[in-house]
Amino acid sequence: MTTVAKLRARTAKDLANMAKRKQVPGWHSMRKEELVKALLKVARSERAKRAARTKREADSTGSRSRNGDGANGTSRAKRNQRVEQKLEQIRAKLADSKDLARRSEEQSGGRTKDRLVVMVRDPYWLHAYWELTRRSVERAEAAMGYDWHAAQPVLRVFEVTRDGTTNSAKTVLRDIEIHGGVNNWYIDVDDPPRGFQVEIGYKSGEKYFAIARSNTVTTPRAGSAEAFDRNWSEVAKDFDRIYAMSGGYQDLQGNGELREVFEQQLRRPMGNPMETQFGLGAASPRSDERNNIDFQVDTELIVHGKTEPGSHVTLKGEPVHLRDDGSFAVRFSLPDRRHVLPVVASTRDGAEQRTIVLAIDRNTKVMEPVIRDPGQ
Repeated sequence: MTTVAKLRARTAKDLANMAKRKQVPGWHSMRKEELVKALLKVARSERAKRAARTKREADSTGSRSRNGDGANGTSRAKRNQRVEQKLEQIRAKLADSKDLARRSEEQSGGRTKDRLVVMVRDPYWLHAYWELTRRSVERAEAAMGYDWHAAQPVLRVFEVTRDGTTNSAKTVLRDIEIHGGVNNWYIDVDDPPRGFQVEIGYKSGEKYFAIARSNTVTTPRAGSAEAFDRNWSEVAKDFDRIYAMSGGYQDLQGNGELREVFEQQLRRPMGNPMETQFGLGAASPRSDERNNIDFQVDTELIVHGKTEPGSHVTLKGEPVHLRDDGSFAVRFSLPDRRHVLPVVASTRDGAEQRTIVLAIDRNTKVMEPVIRDPGQ
């Protein structure tokens, strides 16, 4: 049952989404208390309709009620109410899962613009990062019309080929289903070196609506000097390499979005590597100034592999999504401790099962800081 306390415990954003689904007139301009009152009014109206419907059903079965069937009718009405509440929760989760603007609004406080940036991590992995506005998602909903109900957020990956001149051609490689709870995604690619571009949008059947398009990147040759075959011991230098392989230094005017995202995330200018390798504030501080360095290092693990198409794979007991060719990739944070990761593959009929156990130790040691006198 919807109550004032339950509604006031929700955020204004959640209330606005509920009001939108309930088709409350003028919901977009209401404050939180106004949304609470409007939703309570809708809830009372819905309860009244359900009560009237229940009464009609009870009246139509009056003779059975006198013979002891009245309790069954009440139980049925309560069961229908629970089912409707469950359906409402499912609809709310589905709406959140396709809301690509929600994460951007939470992180930027509403001050954002549409952009999608792709970075080259190594010859076989790209990293996509995006920020999208509420208006763009609403524009996609209006454009897709009835198909919006079945629409799924996707990243559409293109291969970009050139004919030796300035002309280029794009071919759709695949669509990757994503969800509204994230604003970045790792994309596995093959056969380096190749050129890629990515779009983010919504797809329903054959209908597709793009919201933003990324920069064009080219993966390096496998085993080349540009490939990351080391742990990231020098973070700043590795970010310079990622920026360079993503096309950042080729045309600073044509990669404004890429440069802006790097500068915001790294809090440093992205220009010529020799000019910016020490970042902002490279000059020695005055003797009367000492700045404490906020320095943090973290790591992530990517587990990838391949099995027979149609098999069932789990990692630490959690199901893993397989691609059509039986390949898979899972990325997650790696806290500072020992990790034992059982990976289990089973045939479709469960007749055969194979297990591979990964044992990984992460042991991070924080060294004592070194303070140098800038005058020496």
